[in-house]
Amino acid sequence: MSEANPQGGRRRGRLLTLTTAAVGLGAAAWALREVPAAFGRAPDAEPGDRIRNSPQYEGGTFHNAPSTVARTPQRFAPTDPAVLRRFLTERGGGAPRRPVPLVREPAPADRPAAEGVAITWYGHASALVEIEGARVLLDPIWSERCSPSAHVGPKRLHPVPVELEELPAVDVVLISHDHYDHLDMPTVKRLLRSQSAPFAVPLGIGGHLRRWGVPEHRIIELDWDETCTLGELTVTLTAAHHFSGRALTRNTTLWGSWVIAGQSRKVFYTGDSGYFEGYAAIGAAHGPFDAALVQIGAYDRYWADIHLSPEDAVLAHRELDGGLLIPVHWCTFNLGLHPWSEPVERLLSEAKAQGVPVAVPRPGERVEVSDPPELDPWWADLA
Repeated sequence: MSEANPQGGRRRGRLLTLTTAAVGLGAAAWALREVPAAFGRAPDAEPGDRIRNSPQYEGGTFHNAPSTVARTPQRFAPTDPAVLRRFLTERGGGAPRRPVPLVREPAPADRPAAEGVAITWYGHASALVEIEGARVLLDPIWSERCSPSAHVGPKRLHPVPVELEELPAVDVVLISHDHYDHLDMPTVKRLLRSQSAPFAVPLGIGGHLRRWGVPEHRIIELDWDETCTLGELTVTLTAAHHFSGRALTRNTTLWGSWVIAGQSRKVFYTGDSGYFEGYAAIGAAHGPFDAALVQIGAYDRYWADIHLSPEDAVLAHRELDGGLLIPVHWCTFNLGLHPWSEPVERLLSEAKAQGVPVAVPRPGERVEVSDPPELDPWWADLA
């Protein structure tokens, strides 16, 4: 019978621990290998003069326009027990109890874009706008998470209704700002293969796109109130009251909203924004609109200056003269503290009181703006 060797056993135990740790670190490194690329990069030197000369740029960063009506956020006090309890407990209602109903109907390859205005919402802020024969894709995110990593971060609450490669050819992809739930590296790379359209983006975001392999001829960077003409379609970057940033730095790229105009029809997209004077100014300069896609979710009194509440969404829509209101930025990711269906319920209550027409499509559903569907509260039994 051999004599026990405690020292050898300890060495083998340490070796096993080190091996396990090395394997774990290797697996973590592999899982996070794309995170640095997903951060993007700082604005490039080529458009540097345009950035430095922007009225929105000062002291090395972009800024919101001064506002006397922007909502003042409630001061966040992390040591307040009531605040901590709220942030720890109020996220429980942020997901539906049952599967979200989807419309899984890819556009037929031979169907031309609407001669009027049609809008297909894919969830969160991703949407396809058809306007007078052109197609515009807004803030596409087809990844499972809105995060720099495929393994951590807010996860989808419903699948994508159609695959990205099933979308018809688009004329332009519009990005409102560089947050992960609006600008998604894997989606951009897939669009490079499946589409040939340019990306129109606020100043500075071209740096992210170039790092991800988007060729120069497919990048259009705009400042607020600058317009790009693509055939008979024009897109104009307009103001928003928000911020930007993908890593540790903030506001090195611009954010904005979009005016999408054909020869006689117009659509507005808010991007992410708090309420501010800009809506009345945009409505006066560019309205009236046939439809407006308005952000309604992820609001809170702690960040009232950067996200619209449902009531402010209706107010902004009225000042825009927005036509048919289609709510976006809800349903798909749990990014706020409010219950999952609260944004749309509050929106409809305020819209009814103010006489604002609303269409609430299921993810994947196409809405003909001139003949919107009768309101169907498909979300009610899921909350």
